[in-house]
Amino acid sequence: MMDETQSKIIESTMNLIMERGYSATTTKDIATKAGINECTIFRKFSGKKEIVLSAMQLPKWNPNLSEEDFSYTGELEKDLTGFSEVYMRKVTPRMVKVSMGLRTPELYPDTAEGILKVPQVFKKVLVQYFQEMYETGKITNGDCESLAMMFLSMNFGFVFLDASFGRKLTKLKKQEYIRNSIRIFLDGICYGK
Repeated sequence: MMDETQSKIIESTMNLIMERGYSATTTKDIATKAGINECTIFRKFSGKKEIVLSAMQLPKWNPNLSEEDFSYTGELEKDLTGFSEVYMRKVTPRMVKVSMGLRTPELYPDTAEGILKVPQVFKKVLVQYFQEMYETGKITNGDCESLAMMFLSMNFGFVFLDASFGRKLTKLKKQEYIRNSIRIFLDGICYGK
């Protein structure tokens, strides 16, 4: 069980990593931000890496996307809207910033599997979904891997750009983007029969 000091250390560490990246974040910076003595960090954790790996186990710092998060009815627009909503609810701009901060060479071997799990889960769900929709004649394109990658990229791209630029790049709201992008996507895979 995590105590209040450990929680403060994790919170401070992850916020600093989002701002500066892992390499530029020092234990001294973490202690200052957490309002504790630097020695306290080493009483609670073996070092910065352990703090990050502990944080990645917590729901606040890990989207924990699973196949069970996604359900569908066979109605393309409704299903894809639901997929996008689930993905963007869990994969937030904050999660993207954390992920980017954890890609440093000294940490990435320990975090890569956890970071990769989210797009792998989403892609697997999408491939299965598009395969079923193709087999039932609801879509005309049977290249389910490419469709899944396009749809995943379309969703990740919006979250990534929001994490990077906020509202400076586009004024489109998330729901408006989801609605419009899905309609355009469906035009390409359905109505060209």
